[in-house]
Amino acid sequence: MTRVAAVDCGTNSIRLLVADCDPVTGELVELDRRMTIVRLGQGVDRTGRLAPEALERTFAACREYAAVIKEHGAERLRFVATSASRDAENRDEFVRGVLDILGVEPEVISGDQEAEFSFTGATKELTGSDHLAKPYLVVDIGGGSTEFVVGEDTVIAGRSVDIGCVRMTERHLVDGNGQVSDPPTAEQIEAIRQDIVEALDLVTQVVPLTAARTLVGLAGSVTTVAALALGLDEYDSAAIHQSRIPFEKVAELTDWLLTSTHAERAAKTVIHPGRVDVIASGALVLRLIMEWIGAREVVVSEHDILDGIAWSIA
Repeated sequence: MTRVAAVDCGTNSIRLLVADCDPVTGELVELDRRMTIVRLGQGVDRTGRLAPEALERTFAACREYAAVIKEHGAERLRFVATSASRDAENRDEFVRGVLDILGVEPEVISGDQEAEFSFTGATKELTGSDHLAKPYLVVDIGGGSTEFVVGEDTVIAGRSVDIGCVRMTERHLVDGNGQVSDPPTAEQIEAIRQDIVEALDLVTQVVPLTAARTLVGLAGSVTTVAALALGLDEYDSAAIHQSRIPFEKVAELTDWLLTSTHAERAAKTVIHPGRVDVIASGALVLRLIMEWIGAREVVVSEHDILDGIAWSIA
């Protein structure tokens, strides 16, 4: 077994996984998995730059993670940065800060690499399973982008498009004073819908979406929808992992999220405070994907890009 640490820094959150991995048996023993909402992508879609306060929130989380990694004695560390840091003009400032704190440079990976890691992480435990039909379509709905990957034991095709929950919220639901519509108007919802449909058109050009027989959904928007669908009062990773949420329930929850107020969403204790304003956009992305491919359910996975990163260094 090799003890590794994987860090995934996205647009909305930064996450850490410390695990023992055995590449021969395919066994991954999780020692520590945690997530911090840092909103690194705050304003990036509008300004093209990482905000100073967003960088400081991210660096504070890195300092916490450095202590955890040291405590567990991980032999190898890989830090992967995704959508927000790909897009930012001042990403060198981000790279220097991470290097100073963790001793490794963040790898600002492409959307295609992100898709491959997500697929590996989500499906490694499903390979050989006789209860889920192949090919799989793995959908990772992040803050800045969404990755689509079709594959069986390995990737067949993948594509990343800029329809993450934070990006859609900031682009269409935030006014000039930085206030989020509460709730969104029909016109704002339609604008998000149009962005998603246009992105799905692009994805379909390279990824055979409708060939997939099992839809696997990853990341915070999907797991939060699952938690709501399961009626959880507190987030329960074990209950959410590999749950199957029918399309009708996703559609019902999306309608509620898009018509509810901030206070009504915040009252649902299973929704992380950092997701209250962006979950409606994320749920709409999931719903439209399911409509597009005719999926009757989504299989929700807690294993995702973090697990893929860990396997890449094991």
